[in-house]
Amino acid sequence: MMDMKSIEELSLNNWPALSTLLYDGWVLRFAEGYTKRANSIQPLYNSTLDLNTKIAQCESIYSAHQLQTTFKITPYVQPPNLDDVLQNKGYSILDPTSVQTLALNQLNEPLLHSVTIEEQLDTEWINNYCKLNRVAAKQKDIMKRLLSNIQTKTGFITLYFEDQVVACGLGVIERSYIGLYDIVTDAHFRNRGFGEQMILNLLKWGRENGAAYSYLAVVTQNEPALRLYSKLGYTEIYTYWYRVKDSMLLR
Repeated sequence: MMDMKSIEELSLNNWPALSTLLYDGWVLRFAEGYTKRANSIQPLYNSTLDLNTKIAQCESIYSAHQLQTTFKITPYVQPPNLDDVLQNKGYSILDPTSVQTLALNQLNEPLLHSVTIEEQLDTEWINNYCKLNRVAAKQKDIMKRLLSNIQTKTGFITLYFEDQVVACGLGVIERSYIGLYDIVTDAHFRNRGFGEQMILNLLKWGRENGAAYSYLAVVTQNEPALRLYSKLGYTEIYTYWYRVKDSMLLR
């Protein structure tokens, strides 16, 4: 199993932004406001410039893009005191999140097989996902462009029940890991095991395509998802949160 910091690199690759800017060890990401992951600063690598000046410059850059300045705070931020500095500058905490992993060597076999897994993004999957997760029409094209930027092997999964789409999501394989993203179940079909069965099918596909482990990130307030991932055997390896400059929230 790889070191935990490398999971952060996978998450940058596997949920890409539309554009990025490397600034003295920090990765600044931009995607026209669609998702915090793709519109935030990832301070992962060695930082050498004056911190106050650097933060002010980032604020100016994000303001020019009409985005709030958002930092993703993991255990690996550089410099290590960044979170305290941001707190003192009035940045608030948003979306504490649990990063979890699972070894796939003892994966349970799925009981439902009414799924399709496409390795190329298509309009049908996009439409199904946006309907189930209530993605605004203006964000649909951004999402399509963002997902089209993924450079590693990807599986777009859809689960059907009685010919109706009830769940969908995607898995991205890199360096023997399959990362799970955008797992969503129709609100009318939740708590019936469909999400679990879809994930088992997706993990099986991942294992068949070279994955030995899986990772995911789940907001700590999402108790139903936490219960599901615990049932599947995922365990937490670290947590992260976002520090945001103002009250304008990203999706």
